[in-house]
Amino acid sequence: MTEDDDLIARRKSLEAKLAKREAVEAAKANRGPSAAAGYAIAFRLSTEFISAIAVGAVLGYGLDWVLGTSPLLMIVFFLLGFVAGVLNVLRSAGLIQSPQVGKRPPERGDDNP
Repeated sequence: MTEDDDLIARRKSLEAKLAKREAVEAAKANRGPSAAAGYAIAFRLSTEFISAIAVGAVLGYGLDWVLGTSPLLMIVFFLLGFVAGVLNVLRSAGLIQSPQVGKRPPERGDDNP
């Protein structure tokens, strides 16, 4: 057997293993998540949303109590908590990407790759 024949045999063996693994991965992907996994994801997302609102409201109430500005800061921090909760849910659901330090999106009209 020459070296080329050996390489061809190894390549065919690897292709067969890869095809087998891809078939297994495709079967896993077609199963989809179970109902329990769906409930777990929903519970986690709702917990993140409610906790962000609660933290904002408690911080606002505490600052109002310390500074004596009755409902003003609680309303502001409640709204900030709501926005933070929405962003957390969107990031957890994978609908928006988390910011990465040191990476900026390219400017519009920027011709440099």
